[in-house]
This record gives sequence, structure tokens and C-alpha cells, in this order.
Amino acid sequence: MSARPLLFRNARLLDPASNLDRRGDLLIEDGKIAALDPKIAAHDAESVECAGACLAPGLVDMRVELREPGAEHQESMNSGGLAAVAGGVTTLVMLPTTDPVIDDIALVEFVARRSRDVGLARIRTYAAATKGLKGRELTEMGLLAAAGAVAFTDAGRAIADATVMRRALSYARTFDLLVMQHPEEPSLAAGGMMNEGEVATRLGLAGITPAAEIIMVERDLRLVEATGGRLHIAHVSTEAAIDAIRRAKARGLPVTCDTAPHYFALNETAVGDYRTFAKVSPPLRSEWDRRAVVAGLKDGTIDAIASDHAPHDQESKRLPFASAASGIIGLETLLPLTLELYHNGHLSLLEALGAVTQRPADILGLPAGRLAVGAAADLVLFDLERPWRIDVDAFRSKSKNAPYDGRPVQGRVLRTLVAGRSVFSSEG
Repeated sequence: MSARPLLFRNARLLDPASNLDRRGDLLIEDGKIAALDPKIAAHDAESVECAGACLAPGLVDMRVELREPGAEHQESMNSGGLAAVAGGVTTLVMLPTTDPVIDDIALVEFVARRSRDVGLARIRTYAAATKGLKGRELTEMGLLAAAGAVAFTDAGRAIADATVMRRALSYARTFDLLVMQHPEEPSLAAGGMMNEGEVATRLGLAGITPAAEIIMVERDLRLVEATGGRLHIAHVSTEAAIDAIRRAKARGLPVTCDTAPHYFALNETAVGDYRTFAKVSPPLRSEWDRRAVVAGLKDGTIDAIASDHAPHDQESKRLPFASAASGIIGLETLLPLTLELYHNGHLSLLEALGAVTQRPADILGLPAGRLAVGAAADLVLFDLERPWRIDVDAFRSKSKNAPYDGRPVQGRVLRTLVAGRSVFSSEG
């Protein structure tokens, strides 16, 4: 038998895709959105009184590392799924940085099967652009896409060889596929630990020049021009790279990009006294670059915001800064940190939500990120104004490597639904 219809009453309905922002009701039947109206009469439905809380499409997080298979003690699909739905994320796309690397059909199918078994957020996957993430031999992109891979990337490793990158873009274009690049010229970043500049000098840490990002971005934009392939540049963090992407878009090149919350919520000073929880790749940048990221989001140059969730255990982070792993977790802080852009007056509410719903879904061609009749009822109900302090110890993620502990934020997830089924409630 079908589940009883579910009616959300008196919600603030928010849909960036249709520019919808009004008070109303939403009806769910058979896992799909059945109606959106100012007032819906459905006497046989279970009713949820929202009292003006925001009801929006579930978040689409387009850049997540999970450690299954290979390092489930850091993050499994189950713990990652729990963290996702607690953060209002209903679809996440995992990077191919597992052990073994996701570079063959069997592993793409494994992710799909495990996602169904876990039954929390919808988990999709990228496939590696090169075999073993080694940057030399291309994977079978056509076959991997047919098996369910949404795009192709070597994750946190840039495809350094220009000939290999050109081949990847050309091959991907044949199948209308997307290549995602980590924007960092490896030889310029080698041995670096944080952003090059005064803070790094004061701490005595080897710096990574911001030029490493713009050099890789400019090179790849030239290759896009030569091949016509679609390129997505991940976690942009510098003013120069953002300016280059802005100009490329003005020329009509098929390029998109994202950033992560730590590039607009933090700057290089968060490293403080060698705080390894603030060690990320690319590194946290100057305050000038942080403001450029905000400006890039504001004018639409930066298309999307992804959590860049990268779980590490204590043994990987509680080390001297030079030896510590790069990356922070972000599934449970993606929404409140994105909402800071709204609360601080940088973006409208729909613009902020669009960066974590509709636009990442559109970039990856996923049927998600919209409030529309007939769409899957993947939804997040949240209190826009509720203040709280981030408590890393309360996170559902197995790993706790985040630099936000104690940070005051506004905007709390009340309930998350996937296919009309409640998978998280703040009331337990």
C-alpha cells in the first residue's frame, strides 16, 4: 500500500528554480510533490504545521568525500548519509578517492547499490578521469557514464599533464560529459602547507602561491577553447581565478565552477597557531581573496557551493602542521554557512539556496533541486532565523575535523525528507 499523503501547512515555500518565495501548502503523494498552493484541502493526509518555517528543495552537495570502500573508520556511506540528512542534504555526489579508486563499472554500481541499502540521502558518484587517479591513462568515460557516473575528476589531484587534460576534454565532449578539475599547478604547490604571504612567513610555514590556481585555470580554459569540452573548476579560492572564469563565461565558453564555505566563511588567519583543522586544499586565502569569492557568488560567476566534505580521523589531523592531512568536514554546516551569505546581506535567500540546490543539480544533470509538481519530494524544512552554536562533537559524521566549533550561526534544519520519507527530524 502507498504511504498516507503528507501535507505541509503554512510553510514559506522557497524554490530558486522558479523564483518562488511565498507562504503556502505542499502536498506529497507516493514520494512526489503532488501540489503547491496557498491553501490545499486534503482531509485524508497527515498534516505537518510549519508555522512559517522554510520549506525548500533538499540540498545537492556536489563535492563530498566518503571513505567507503577502504577507510570506513573515517566515514562510511551510512555515517555520511546520516550527516547529510542532518544538514538538509538529500543528494550528494562522492569523489572517487576510495580504496580502490572508483575507476571501473563495478565500483560505480557498488555505490548505487549501497546508496539504496543505506536509504538516507541519495548518493551518486564521480568516476576517476584517469586510471588510479594517476594522471596518465584515461578511464573508459562512456562506459562509466552509462553505469551511472555523473562526471569525471581526479578529485584533489590536478590533471597536470596538459596533453592528458586535452584528451580528457575531447573524449568527454564526444559523450557530452563533464570534466571537473582541481585548480592547482602541482609543481608550484609542492611542499606548501598554507597560503603564501605574511601569515605563512610569521608561522614559518612553506607557502602555496595563489599563482598555482590561476595558472592551472588559465591553462584549462585554453584547452576548453581548443576542444569544446565542458569543464567544471572545483573550489575556486582566488580573485585571479574568479576573474579568469568571469571572462571565459563572457566569451561563451562551457565552463562552470564552485567554491566551498570555508573560502567565504574563513581566511588564512584561521590557521592561527598551527590549527591543522584549518588545513585545506586549496589553502585558506587572504581576506582580499575571501571577499572576491563573495563577489563571485554575488554576480553569478561562481555557480555553486559544495561542502568539500573530507573526513579525517584524529591520527591524520593531530600531527605537526606539515604532516597533517588536508580537508575538513562540511555536510552538517553547508546550510548554515551558506545562509550567512543571506544574513550578512550578500545574497538574497533564493540566490543563496540556488547555489546549493538548483545550480549544482543543473551542472551535473541531476533530477533534483526543485519544488515542482511531479518532482521527487526531496525536501528540507528549516528555521531561517534560529540561532545556534556549531558543536562538532554532536556531528553525525564519524570524523570531527572542522574548524567551526563554537561558531554562532543562524538557520537550523528541522526535518529532511527523501522521496517523501522523513529521514531526519531535529526532534529525534
